[in-house]
Amino acid sequence: MIEWLRVYGNRRVLMLLGLGFSSGLPLALTGSTLQAWMTVEKVDLRVIGIFSLVGLPYTLKVLWAPVMDRFTLPFLGRRRGWIGLAQVLLALGLVGLSFSSPASKPWLVAFLALTVTFLSASQDIVIDAYRADVLREGELGAGAATTVVGYRLALLVSGALALILSDHLSWSHVYILMAVLMGGGLFFTLGAPEPEEKVVAPRSLREAVWEPLVTYFHRSRAVEMLLFIMLYKLGDAIAGAMTTPFLLDMGFSRTDVGMANKALGLITTIVGTLAGGGIISKLGIHRSLWIFAFLQAGSNLTFTALAVAGKNYPIMVGAVAVENLCGGMGTAAFIAFMMSLCDKRFTATQYALLTSFMAVTRVVAGVPTGFMVNSLGWPMFYAVSVLGALPGILLLPRFAPWRSVPERKEPALQGTR
Repeated sequence: MIEWLRVYGNRRVLMLLGLGFSSGLPLALTGSTLQAWMTVEKVDLRVIGIFSLVGLPYTLKVLWAPVMDRFTLPFLGRRRGWIGLAQVLLALGLVGLSFSSPASKPWLVAFLALTVTFLSASQDIVIDAYRADVLREGELGAGAATTVVGYRLALLVSGALALILSDHLSWSHVYILMAVLMGGGLFFTLGAPEPEEKVVAPRSLREAVWEPLVTYFHRSRAVEMLLFIMLYKLGDAIAGAMTTPFLLDMGFSRTDVGMANKALGLITTIVGTLAGGGIISKLGIHRSLWIFAFLQAGSNLTFTALAVAGKNYPIMVGAVAVENLCGGMGTAAFIAFMMSLCDKRFTATQYALLTSFMAVTRVVAGVPTGFMVNSLGWPMFYAVSVLGALPGILLLPRFAPWRSVPERKEPALQGTR
């Protein structure tokens, strides 16, 4: 087991922990934490609801990703220059939020929050591209896992910790502390190595916009690949959409749900992600996708057991732990798989395209779940949610064959030759 985890010790993988943290930190600060601040300040609920629109840049980032593929800033290299600039501007944006007032100037807060989400989405574009560029083939799973761990820790800090601090400090001071943490991410950017392979950037903006799409869609079964990306974690998304309502409906208190579904869920997700990255480094991405697909599907049945047993703390803790452990493994493999599909000349644009399709599943899968629960009941709902994993599993032989050679060298994945 120690041998499997040794891949986490090298600089290329280790620095991604800090970059993942920088990537995740702004999300809650313009989302749930900002909503809490506005609620405390007695902002109209209708205005708070409208504020959800500040998250739009995260879904539209593919539109300006080509700019970051095309242009290289005159410091820190092709990717790290953009990351460093984004981190500095994000820290300044959070400072700006700290001196604003949601109650007296909500639209100024909205403008600043939208600016922060735009910068955050831009930072995500380049961190994702840097990760795909810098990692060697055998490090893709570990790199994906390390980034996810950093991201999850950042969500804990900017979400739960920020709310706790707000009981003892002013919101202004809380956001200044978050800005300091954001600026601290620059040390990881400075310490991160440059990719070993020197890649020539697109020669024009037109090439940066057009060539990533041409390169991707000239690939064999390109459209079907997008369908696979949307479907691989469908079962996981269906089950996850109803976890909190389910636990509350079972009679567990909000404290129970917070401790188990949030705290324990975070810990087991991190463990699963790190374990998944180590397994991928040994078995490869394709075989890991197979194993984790079945584990993800089977983990949904633990909630069926809880629904049948009723309010039972040991079963609840076990169900949450198993579901997050398996989900973390699947996420590590899936991110590594998407990285393996990208042409390094256009990593920012192509990875942004792929993650946009992955996000569609997360958003859309939750829509019918309430109707399903009303019709089927909780035990049958979670049993049926396992079927959501079948489309992705059925497509695995086509896009991730078990007996494949290393993924980055397969013609089906790297395009026509």
